[in-house]
Amino acid sequence: MELIAFDLSGNTTEIRPAPVERDWMNASRERFAYRCLPLNIANSYGWEILSPGGFKAVWNGRDETEAIKIYPKPGELLSAMSHFGHGVLTFSATCLFRTPPGFDLWVQGPVNSVKDGIAPLTGVIETDWAPYTFTMNWKFTRPGAVVSFEKGEPFCHFFPIRRGEIEAFDPRVASLSENPELLQQHERWEESRKAFIEDLKTMGSVAQEERWQKLYYQGRDADGKEVKTADHRTRVRLRSFARASVTNL
Repeated sequence: MELIAFDLSGNTTEIRPAPVERDWMNASRERFAYRCLPLNIANSYGWEILSPGGFKAVWNGRDETEAIKIYPKPGELLSAMSHFGHGVLTFSATCLFRTPPGFDLWVQGPVNSVKDGIAPLTGVIETDWAPYTFTMNWKFTRPGAVVSFEKGEPFCHFFPIRRGEIEAFDPRVASLSENPELLQQHERWEESRKAFIEDLKTMGSVAQEERWQKLYYQGRDADGKEVKTADHRTRVRLRSFARASVTNL
């Protein structure tokens, strides 16, 4: 299946597969944050659009578009503007995306990243038919906060989703006793988890040697048996956007 980005910026838009690494995860003690497989998968679940230039922006708390002041770095491109007012900073996604029939784009800020003073907004766009570009918007969370974006910093994260698929689900709340096998597995896991945490306090213990329980990471059930699934993964490996060659005629 093709995911096409028609670059309207003169082939200068930078898009990359989202990386696993996060500065705050690197700074965690012994980089323990990377032991959380769900975080790792989510971090790299999609592609990022990078800012073509650096700037600072500040909002004075009012609703008009002039309430946001933007100060670009000298000589660097600026893709952000104050367009909607109400403390919303708008980036232009200088690509027109096309997905296969029946697929939308989920568009949001960088996953599991935090930025003081401003928060990304999220949108879902029907990119299999729309001849329109979209904007990536961030909302200031308080007046007076000076927000910075650097050149090459991601401002948009996106991935395709199948349209309407979520509406096909029939959600319900149930008692775990309805599934005796799953109940037993869960109870055994709870017991092993409590024992492991307690064992971490004992010098030279197996738990201290292992440092963390790896059952989920390794795709194993509460008894340590490998789960019967062919698609358990510990990493998402996305392809980069291929650039079309340009021939001067």
